Amino acid sequence: MDLMGNNGEVWSPYLVGTFIGLLSMATFYFSNQPIGASTGYARISGIIGKFFSKMHTNSLSFFQETKPIIQWDVMFLIGIFLGAFAAAYMGGEIKGTWVPTLWEERFGSSYLFRFCLAFIGGLIMAFGARLAGGCTSGHGISGTAQLSVGSWLALMCFFIGGAITANLIFNV
Repeated sequence: MDLMGNNGEVWSPYLVGTFIGLLSMATFYFSNQPIGASTGYARISGIIGKFFSKMHTNSLSFFQETKPIIQWDVMFLIGIFLGAFAAAYMGGEIKGTWVPTLWEERFGSSYLFRFCLAFIGGLIMAFGARLAGGCTSGHGISGTAQLSVGSWLALMCFFIGGAITANLIFNV
């Protein structure tokens, strides 16, 4: 067994949790910003929006306050993607398949159906994150570290919603 988990197959959740905690402390110390992803996604949407309709995007009140530019939160999202790839690669989890077997068994072999389902789920999650004023990482990591009551309530709702969804979709 190594530091990354059992025989290098999975990363230790204790080690990863420690790194996330250190990252959270570092972001507060160096940038005075909490860890969060939903604003980064909004910035990326604004960057794409400016490409197609700069005047319209710049006229939106959200983008008056949250400029659609590449800042640390956009780079954080890129880091999440690269970190997930590194974890999957190091753990031997890259299988060369489009969809995990469990998903294919549950939702069939239609790529279009699964794409649409995932897209709708992503829209619902993005709407919920903007409505809640933050995402799971913003509330679950940064907000709870600051002992925010709203973040603790949001975190409880994330777990309850996840448990209900897993039960409905996978009959867990």
